[in-house]
Amino acid sequence: MFKKGFLIVFEGIDASGKTLHLKTISDELRKQGYNVLSTKEPTNNIIGNFIHRYSRQQRLHLLPETEALLFTADRFEHIKKTIEPALRQGRIVISDRSFYSTMAYQGAFGADIDWIRKINWFAPKPDLCILFDILPDYSLHRINRRRTIFEDVENLRRVRDVYLKLVEAGELVTVNADRPRRVVQEELLAMVKALIGVS
Repeated sequence: MFKKGFLIVFEGIDASGKTLHLKTISDELRKQGYNVLSTKEPTNNIIGNFIHRYSRQQRLHLLPETEALLFTADRFEHIKKTIEPALRQGRIVISDRSFYSTMAYQGAFGADIDWIRKINWFAPKPDLCILFDILPDYSLHRINRRRTIFEDVENLRRVRDVYLKLVEAGELVTVNADRPRRVVQEELLAMVKALIGVS
């Protein structure tokens, strides 16, 4: 019998601040003595690296179903080799993205969301999944590198709409990401501590 860990996921459109906040929250929990694994999707493994290269080029556009299969294959490896072992060890796993990203992005581009959910049958449901909500017009101003093929304001508006429907369905909770960093961090830490039973 093993002590169950916690799976926490940060979701949101590009440049919503989730990656920065994930590092801050993970570091704070480690300072308080918790065994935390910070991770992300796509991964830096074989399939994940292919996805990173694909997203940075501008010529080739795969069908959204093909993209969904690639993300799902990367996720299968990630869960079986990284996330599930950490959870069995009783660790707090905080992931930058999960299967909800595939539902939001590839679903926004035309892939059937129910089908995406089915092919991700193996993915554990997060104990807490937080949507960093921000308008695409604001988030894209934060990007100071070359944009990926997904980082277009109209595309991200459709992605955000899917995310908000998932919130309405009770699968995600939101934080307003268009606020000072410290305010967002304090709210996140309170949510995480409430989950793991710390006052």
